Amino acid sequence: MSSNVIKNNDEVIANKSKALLKRIPAKKNRKQVENALEYSIKMHEGQVRKSGLPFVSHCIDVANILIDWNMDHTTVVSALLHDVVEDTEVKLSDIEEEFGSDVASLVDGVTKVENIAFRSKEHKQAENFTKLFLSLARDLRVIIIKFADRLNNMETIQYLSSNKRKEIALETKEIFVPLAHRLGMAKLKWQLEDLSLKCLDLRAFNSIKKKIETSTRLNEDILSNAIRPIKAELNSYKIKSNIFGRYKSISSIHRKIENRGKKFEDIYDLYAIRIVVDKIEECYLALGVIHSIYPPLQDRFKDFIATPKTNGYQSIHTTVLTKDNRLTEFQIRTKDMDHTAEVGVAAHWLYKGNDEIGEFDSQVSWLRDLLSMLNSDSSEPEELMDLLKIDMFEDEIFVFTPRGDLIKLPVNSTPLDFAFAIHGGLGFTTVRSKVNKKLVPLSYSLKSGDIVEIETDKNQTPNSGWLKFVKTSRAKHEISKYLRKIELEESIKIGNEILEKSLRKLKILDRLNEFKKGYSLAGFKTLNNMLSDIGRGGVIIKDVIPKIFPDLQKNLSKEIDQTEFVDTARSDVDGINLDGLKNLVVSYGKCCNPIPGDDVIGYISRGRGLIVHELSCTNLSSLSSKQDRLVSVNWNAKENLAFRSKIHITCVDTAGMLNEIANIISKNNVNMVDVSTDVTEGGIANIWIICKVQSRAKLNSVIKDIQKLKNVDSVERVHD
Repeated sequence: MSSNVIKNNDEVIANKSKALLKRIPAKKNRKQVENALEYSIKMHEGQVRKSGLPFVSHCIDVANILIDWNMDHTTVVSALLHDVVEDTEVKLSDIEEEFGSDVASLVDGVTKVENIAFRSKEHKQAENFTKLFLSLARDLRVIIIKFADRLNNMETIQYLSSNKRKEIALETKEIFVPLAHRLGMAKLKWQLEDLSLKCLDLRAFNSIKKKIETSTRLNEDILSNAIRPIKAELNSYKIKSNIFGRYKSISSIHRKIENRGKKFEDIYDLYAIRIVVDKIEECYLALGVIHSIYPPLQDRFKDFIATPKTNGYQSIHTTVLTKDNRLTEFQIRTKDMDHTAEVGVAAHWLYKGNDEIGEFDSQVSWLRDLLSMLNSDSSEPEELMDLLKIDMFEDEIFVFTPRGDLIKLPVNSTPLDFAFAIHGGLGFTTVRSKVNKKLVPLSYSLKSGDIVEIETDKNQTPNSGWLKFVKTSRAKHEISKYLRKIELEESIKIGNEILEKSLRKLKILDRLNEFKKGYSLAGFKTLNNMLSDIGRGGVIIKDVIPKIFPDLQKNLSKEIDQTEFVDTARSDVDGINLDGLKNLVVSYGKCCNPIPGDDVIGYISRGRGLIVHELSCTNLSSLSSKQDRLVSVNWNAKENLAFRSKIHITCVDTAGMLNEIANIISKNNVNMVDVSTDVTEGGIANIWIICKVQSRAKLNSVIKDIQKLKNVDSVERVHD
């Protein structure tokens, strides 16, 4: 490196350092920041970024961002040191000795996991984010430092290779953007989202940016005309207000274009008008003023002041029709709400020259669920990443318990998500649900304002079909954990049977206990690990025996056919055979309840063996990415076997109607298992009957005969 470059870099560091220290108001804090700054400069000496600037300039930039967010001085100190453990010879113990355990803990939280043999790049990414999320669950400042770090990296990403830019931008879009939203950091969210779009689709980014710039002057006039009468009316009430219009982010406009399949010119909600006042009561007065001037759209009104979003966001949103017939969104909030909406969780730290840390951690309930998932020994890091992405939702709904308690859930959540949100035990035992006092399927999509009731049965247990429609990470995690437990128990049982029959065939069953005690000789940590692996087919019994009984190596010339034992151990459910498939426990999708005669397809599940679905089952669309686990199957059912099926009858509520229906079912030699009814105010009865039939033809015969009854409006098979 030339002397001129070194000199210039020294000047850059000196100027950045001087500017940073000027921003630290308290003398005591300034000294601690100065010590960290000098330490970081010394440790990163000679290191440069792809831009050619000294590496420590990045650390200073990150610290400046955190000062912009009003973070405490401990966080600023940690930001200056956040890369020294990862990129220099400094150890975490050195940081703790020099700057204290609080700083060391924050630095450790943002330091990547190294010196581990990762299975893949994805596994490494998952492990690093798992560590990050565990750290943020203990101290939210970890993720705030990471946000500042990622923002600065995205702002200077142009110096990296094209492939590296896209890789980082995709990670930012999939992880950091939704997480910023989850923590209420709206400004950061759209900054990162726009920077990601710029990397991933530069043409679209530039196109929208240019159209915004060319239409700004026209829309400024439109916005001024819409704002003027509102401002005048608020002034007449002596309400101080700051009213301004702003375009939505480039990425949000791009998303609207993509999702709605429209052109830029055809989207009406490209901008919003924001009204910022001093008091909450003035928000509602401003709302009344707006609605007195412009007619509102009833279905576009949302009061996030009365019911704040999970991330703490508060505001009133209303869309109205202005005098020039334009649909325009108004957002009304107080100054404090506006600040919180911009910086989210960071707003809970005020820079007052001391370590005044807010109690926001205890207010974010999803962190408790997050910590529970991350501490689960049975979960893979990649699976946890998927669960975390699920729960970082953009929008949410507000539903109520019968007692009036408010529950916040992702859009399109189901009664089952509702049950798990209240308590895991409630979710596990859920059998039926009512929404607004009407019986609905567990897969029903809830809407804001719904009152949800859950009915339970202590004998109910989760099934893998539930995973197809639940939306929240908590529900998916609890169900998956249960299914893994069942799968383990099942595979251990099967493994034990395979082992016993193998040893019996070799005429050494008397050495069974000796064999089980030797599991470590075969390379297993526990006996159950070995039995489970044998039961799942992960290891072949003839390969395990010589490791535990070397003396039997010569006697194993006759190959043990493990599939023979698997076939016996995994006997067909209720005597059902499905052509062409062996070695799998068979069950039937509770989402569609297939019966002989239906066109079916099999899905190889990790938790329940082979699950048979109707070919037309709507849940199959969610399995389209797992084609390798879908297999062709055929019915080969014995004649004396019956299958559960459900029918829904709509009829006029007359005396004896249920008895007539029951007689028809009986005449068809079909057994009824369960009956439930619901009568509307108009005298229309809904009857649900679960019966056992041998085939689709038999069910169709029952339906046809019931349809002939007087006062019956409709009869249909129900697939749930």
